[in-house]
Amino acid sequence: MATKEELLQLLKDGVINYNEEQVKEASNTWLEDKHTALEGIMDGLAAGMEVVGELYEKHEYFVPEVLMCADALYAGLAILRPHVPKSDSGAVAQVVIGSIQGDVHDIGKNLVKMMFDVAGWQVHDLGRDVPLESFVETQLRTDAEVVAISAMMTTTMLGMKKIIKMIKEKNPNVGIMLGGAPVTKDVANLFGADGYAESAGNAVSEGIKMIARLREMQKK
Repeated sequence: MATKEELLQLLKDGVINYNEEQVKEASNTWLEDKHTALEGIMDGLAAGMEVVGELYEKHEYFVPEVLMCADALYAGLAILRPHVPKSDSGAVAQVVIGSIQGDVHDIGKNLVKMMFDVAGWQVHDLGRDVPLESFVETQLRTDAEVVAISAMMTTTMLGMKKIIKMIKEKNPNVGIMLGGAPVTKDVANLFGADGYAESAGNAVSEGIKMIARLREMQKK
């Protein structure tokens, strides 16, 4: 019988090696062994997809491989996701996500989007090269708890500071998370963001922490 760690490794490797059958088998065993579905998704499937993202960025994997890996990921999700408990509203929370104006890079953003999607969040994806105002307007329209902004260039990164100011003026109770190659924790703090995601998997845990902090603030 496989241990929990071994099953997580099978899920992760199955995604990396685009082996759908391995992923399905490991997902079914994971549930039979009474492990929590969300942990299998995040620490198995999603962890594998993060490695795929890194391989793509290093030009070791190309679009066809990434698509086959995504097929393996979704084969596992089809089995595990129905066992993730839903909140009363049907979604854990809402997030508005996009790559900032002037930035057409979206592989990283798409991975983060996938992680939120996998974790049961309602995702409002604005795509890439998103005008600054669109982040503000979409947040106000949807009342999303988190806004996640990606930038892959130092020139476009500067727009993040403007968006944070614009959103916080309209709604101070929103958690704003930054991510992307040039963004560091120090930059996020300097710009007044609430969170910083150095990786796709880390984005969801940051989002959850931010919501917990916001709810604490609202109680006071």
